[in-house]
Amino acid sequence: MIIEHPAEGLIMIISALIALVVAITFHEFSHALSANILGDLTATRLGRLSLNPKAHLDPIGSIMILLAGFGWGKPVPVNSHNLRSGGRYGMAAVAASGPISNIFMAVITAIPVKIGLISLTGNLGADPVYIIAYLFQSIIYLNLALATFNLLPIAPLDGFKVVLGCLPRKAAFQFAPLESYGPMILLGLILLKLQLTS
Repeated sequence: MIIEHPAEGLIMIISALIALVVAITFHEFSHALSANILGDLTATRLGRLSLNPKAHLDPIGSIMILLAGFGWGKPVPVNSHNLRSGGRYGMAAVAASGPISNIFMAVITAIPVKIGLISLTGNLGADPVYIIAYLFQSIIYLNLALATFNLLPIAPLDGFKVVLGCLPRKAAFQFAPLESYGPMILLGLILLKLQLTS
């Protein structure tokens, strides 16, 4: 988007911040909620079963999302031994709930746009209706980006635990040791992405 009015840059930053708060808050809240439903109250006792953004936002992770396109919220603590559906399967369900919540949020936000209540055409600097549309667009984009990124089967992302829970026992046993290499692999991919986009 070409910025034509001085206010446009500020509107874009505010929209990105609101979208960030919405995406991360619902993502981490969903982890806590699913763990609670499955029998582990660890996150609940620590105040993470909350829609208060302060319970879930990590300052450095949030800044990284805005500046580099990747980042993180505060990890939700889960005790797999308390999960009624079993450790591996329960952890997969808890992990999957985060990305699923982001996809759900993107779909819900897209409905007013799809049925024509909100138009994505207009002037960001002069049209108040389009400002709302741009905010909705930001929420949709960031939620889908967060869901996609977190579904990568690389530790410590949610996708690793999802794959671990879906694999047969023998394959899961062989896959599990890769968790220790996950942060290095993830860092390598991030550095590669930054190099390609610079």
